[in-house]
Amino acid sequence: MTAELHILTGAYAVNAVPEEEAEAFKRHLRGCPACAQEVREFQETAARLGSALAAVPPPRLRNATLAQVARTRQWPPLVAAVRRPRAAKKPPIRVALWGAAAAAAGALVFGLVTTNTEPGTDPAQRQLASVNSVLTAPDASTAKGAEPGTATVVTSRSQGKIVVLAGDLPPLAPGKAYQVWFIGKSGVHSAGMLADDGPHRTRPVLADLPGGIDRVGITAEPAGGSSAPTVPAVVMVNLT
Repeated sequence: MTAELHILTGAYAVNAVPEEEAEAFKRHLRGCPACAQEVREFQETAARLGSALAAVPPPRLRNATLAQVARTRQWPPLVAAVRRPRAAKKPPIRVALWGAAAAAAGALVFGLVTTNTEPGTDPAQRQLASVNSVLTAPDASTAKGAEPGTATVVTSRSQGKIVVLAGDLPPLAPGKAYQVWFIGKSGVHSAGMLADDGPHRTRPVLADLPGGIDRVGITAEPAGGSSAPTVPAVVMVNLT
């Protein structure tokens, strides 16, 4: 049971662990600094992704949801009871864990996507829908940078897109702004500027996924941006 507890960090961070295992894991965290740190990092990333994509759903979404509920049967079908063997074994913890984690992830994805079901002609809504498409792609791959601040890069080759999420970066001097760079065999190319989106956070940067890049860097540049980095990177994210 002790060895199994070490694999619960991700599911525990998103409240996807059954109550019995959650209580045991809480006790485990008191004596395992590595798991405690990993849980904090998972929770921080989940919160950052959620806040970066928060949006007010359009009024028509409520009406459409209520209409769908009215057409959907709320009770399960009546079926004959099935007698279970008395010696039925409890599913292994890994099976229960992955089932709960999948359900939690599905709920998170549903929440992100349904708020933008109909982006319409609003550029901000279209941008957000495109970001959601990358984050929820089946082949989405995530990489995280080291401090200071938080920087997460999500890539999807099937979508041909890359999303950069950053927050809590060091304060900038007047006239400066953060710029994102793609770095690889072909050199260093600008991916755009990080625009403020409230205290301690920035708007996601969405760009086409170039070939041959293995790092994403963020530097402090003049407010209008630079053609090439002029200072060392504040944050560097390795994609491989």
